[in-house]
Amino acid sequence: MTGSGNDFVMVGGRVSTPDDWTAADMRAACARGTGVGADGLVFVAPGSRPGAVRMIYFNSDGSRAAMCGNAALCSTTLAAHLSLAAADGMDLETDAGTYRSRTAGPGRAELNLAPVKTPAAVPGLGLAAGEHRAALGIVGVPHLVVLLDDVDQLDLMGRGRALRLDPTLAPEGANVNFISPGASEREWRMRTYERGVEAETLACGTGSVAAGCAVQEWGLGRLPINIVTRSRRILEIKATKAAGGGYEDVWLAGEGRMVFRGVLT
Repeated sequence: MTGSGNDFVMVGGRVSTPDDWTAADMRAACARGTGVGADGLVFVAPGSRPGAVRMIYFNSDGSRAAMCGNAALCSTTLAAHLSLAAADGMDLETDAGTYRSRTAGPGRAELNLAPVKTPAAVPGLGLAAGEHRAALGIVGVPHLVVLLDDVDQLDLMGRGRALRLDPTLAPEGANVNFISPGASEREWRMRTYERGVEAETLACGTGSVAAGCAVQEWGLGRLPINIVTRSRRILEIKATKAAGGGYEDVWLAGEGRMVFRGVLT
């Protein structure tokens, strides 16, 4: 399945569970050119109660991650397709918590995330030439948002890896989301260096949420905001600034589309 170019091998949890897979198996399935090819591997199974769905996410290197927004959108679409839960509303159980989600038309889904703390500057983090601001936001997993003039003029692999491994972000590191203005105040472009993939991914759902909150905090725009991904597909971010700080009623909307079905042997 694909979520705006962020692609996943989706596994039906009623047929196979993470216990059936080694990290090497996951790396082989996600390898481009010799496997199926994907940014991650996702197990989707019945949840702990009726109307709930369980999502377990692994990066393409076989490491387990608490949350992935685009994987959650794809899991919502797949859960509805497999009749695991109602298409118009389900509880999606992840390692980062339980969220409400629903389908939103053919190949699209919406995810209601937990409140997000205000993205904050990272003490001691040095910025390179052309990088104007940076802030760390936690949306299930950590995301560093870096403001540039133009994300197309970027050594993403070099700079992304350097920031992902910066000592100020230790021990976990972070996904690194570079953003620059789009065609309007409501539109921003983004490129992502994703930990666990250790390369560029074409979209990042939870990173887009962190970016949208950072843009509002910096006074450069106001939510709702559209994030134009590297694949040129749009992720829609909605949230309300909470009176006590942070953001609530946080929504991520975007693609969750099945590309093909098959059997892994």
